[in-house]
Amino acid sequence: MVQKYQSPVRVYKYPFELVMAAYEKRFPTCKMIPVFLGSDIVSEYKSEDAAVHVVERKCRLNVDAPYLLKKIAGVEYVTFYQKNSLDRRKRTLHIDARNESFSSRVSVHEHCFYSVHPENSQWTCFEQDASLDIKSFFGFESTVEKIAMKQYTQNIKKGKEVIEYYINELISQGITYIPPWSETHKLPEPSVEDAPSQDSGLRSRSDSVVSLAGSLASMGLGATAASISPSPDGKLEGSEIPENRIWWKLEADYIERYLGELTPVQESGLVQLRQWLQETHKGKIPKDSHILRFLRARDFNVEKGRDMLVHSLAWRKLHNIDHLLESYQVPAVINDYYPGGWHYWDKDGRPLYILRLGQMDVKGLMRAVGEETILKHVLRVNEEGLRKAEEATKKLGHPVSACTCIVDLEGLSMRHLWRPGISALLRIIEIVEANYPETMGRLLIVRAPRVFPVLWTLVSPFIDENTRRKFMIYGGNNYQAQGGLVEFIDKQYIPDFLGGQCPCNVPGGGHVPKSQYMKDEEGDKSPDEPPLLADSIYKTACCVKDYPHEVLVQVPQKNSVITWDFDILKGDVTFTVFRCRHPLSSESQHTHHLSGAVGGAVSIQYIDRSLQVGVDLSIVEPPHICRDGDSVQGSHVTAQAGSYVLQWKYFDSAKASFDFSLSAHKSRVMYYTELLKSEDFKGSMTSLQSCQSGFSAMSISTTQSAQSAVSSCPSSDLIFSLSVGGQCLPSVQKPRRHQPDNSEKRKEVLKSQAALQPSPEKES
Repeated sequence: MVQKYQSPVRVYKYPFELVMAAYEKRFPTCKMIPVFLGSDIVSEYKSEDAAVHVVERKCRLNVDAPYLLKKIAGVEYVTFYQKNSLDRRKRTLHIDARNESFSSRVSVHEHCFYSVHPENSQWTCFEQDASLDIKSFFGFESTVEKIAMKQYTQNIKKGKEVIEYYINELISQGITYIPPWSETHKLPEPSVEDAPSQDSGLRSRSDSVVSLAGSLASMGLGATAASISPSPDGKLEGSEIPENRIWWKLEADYIERYLGELTPVQESGLVQLRQWLQETHKGKIPKDSHILRFLRARDFNVEKGRDMLVHSLAWRKLHNIDHLLESYQVPAVINDYYPGGWHYWDKDGRPLYILRLGQMDVKGLMRAVGEETILKHVLRVNEEGLRKAEEATKKLGHPVSACTCIVDLEGLSMRHLWRPGISALLRIIEIVEANYPETMGRLLIVRAPRVFPVLWTLVSPFIDENTRRKFMIYGGNNYQAQGGLVEFIDKQYIPDFLGGQCPCNVPGGGHVPKSQYMKDEEGDKSPDEPPLLADSIYKTACCVKDYPHEVLVQVPQKNSVITWDFDILKGDVTFTVFRCRHPLSSESQHTHHLSGAVGGAVSIQYIDRSLQVGVDLSIVEPPHICRDGDSVQGSHVTAQAGSYVLQWKYFDSAKASFDFSLSAHKSRVMYYTELLKSEDFKGSMTSLQSCQSGFSAMSISTTQSAQSAVSSCPSSDLIFSLSVGGQCLPSVQKPRRHQPDNSEKRKEVLKSQAALQPSPEKES
């Protein structure tokens, strides 16, 4: 299997020509790279105008490999061919390297690219990617892969250091500026004096925080739409940048400042996943910190992280989660009786949330506001946590990606093991685990009573193993001893009810008065009504083999614009837009009830087999293959009035590749369509109502913003899922491929829990 690695962009705050002069000093040997034994020029070409210079070298590397492996391979060093293509006119250098030794067993290809910084012509950018294909190597394949990765890591770490060393050497010799190539100066000569502002390109790394203001705008902004500019106090702040800037890439200094230290493999995973999202989610890319959470939740397996992320993005989009903080109004009952709230931060700068679960009247809250309201409140807390973590990152100057939670269990008793409450808690855990990974840095459970092991036995199977490692449980007053709360929280911020001196404004909970309960008719909701979907503008549909799903759009006048925004929740589909030459109506609709489809979904058709393309139908938008996880937006300007049909049809990718398919012939789509008048269409998807859902707004501010906030994405940790209530994902959100279906496990847990159920207590 071919392993691919993509490094983020490194920025040299020096002009391109000076960097090239420093690069040439690495040959034929480099004392700063001991493994580089030497090189010989195999071929060389120079153009007559001196603009193009191509050199091919044969290089020898002393690979840091075990002695036994070298003996078996019969070599002391390995040989690489390196081809350098310098274009002074375009100010670019391409470096291609491939191995000669063992090329039939191991294939190594590396490509490096130097270019002028898009935002600052006095800076130089460096990009690097590599591929490794180990076919066979005497049974040491895994060892060779580790050695290659180690060598690649050292190469990345050492490369910038070497270039800057030789640049400083040039400067010490009085060479501070080399003029760019031009027709009049074909052979640039080094100069000590030149251009009034050239010293801006010779800044040292000590002032990189301020000088990065210009560089991060283009090179450090993940897939985001904001640049970075210095504020009067010297801090970096975001500002909007046009959406059509598609060349922005991750920059190494930005990663270290806003995302934290990553290994080359982890950097590569982040870059690869974000590049994939740029291709499939056109302008709707979450922030780099969000992408990183999903990769961490899946141990930086790009495929698994991508699968988890795209489904969570669709979930957020379907339920308009990005506007939850603005749209959700906290009910008075929650304000008064929900015993949870934010309280300063821990020693690492993480926002601190306190939940007095033992004081919570689970039954009272659920009867007063209902499961869905409590679910929304829990999601709101998670969204607040993401936002607070982002603010902490800006304030502290180092990455803060998670929160800390204290769960106080004083007062926990068998009454908390109420069956509907446990069911709601398990559902909340499922949602939070799937959509908010790696957002909990630490969870401290204090004053755990004897009944706690029972609750833990019921809940722990649904908590991710990585998350469980972050739990610390204290019984009795152990939390006040050494290794307790003072280990993680400054004494001045330990709440007074836990023996500290800091007043805590978190509600104390208590019994919810029966007068606050909803009337029976208010609580009677259709069990089939999915939670959070009441205000959703999106619809979901199944596409089964031979039964596509179609939407009829009646266009009253030509030049109207049909717009669409859809996500593929499962499988692959082809999307096509037809114009019917004869009017269609709702009476032409054929409804197919799909057996086995989630939620008993139906497929709607308007085009039957009697209608033929070219006779009855015209294809106005040709079939477009959309893969699982893709997010597609588009529009069509109608040439004439009439009936138009948007069709999603199941696509058998296995059949297309002449392979036998074992999967069910079924796909699932979430979509929104809208017909706009010509004068209302602004030429971009911002005129589509669905893009005002907050999802696109989130993406615009993240698609190119370096330090953008943590507004949208998912994470697998359960920050605060130990609060109670809420329903599960709607029927359209069936269990993900990367998640086991826990429905049977949940039934078993609830069944076993029912045996522990106390007798009904009298309600006061």
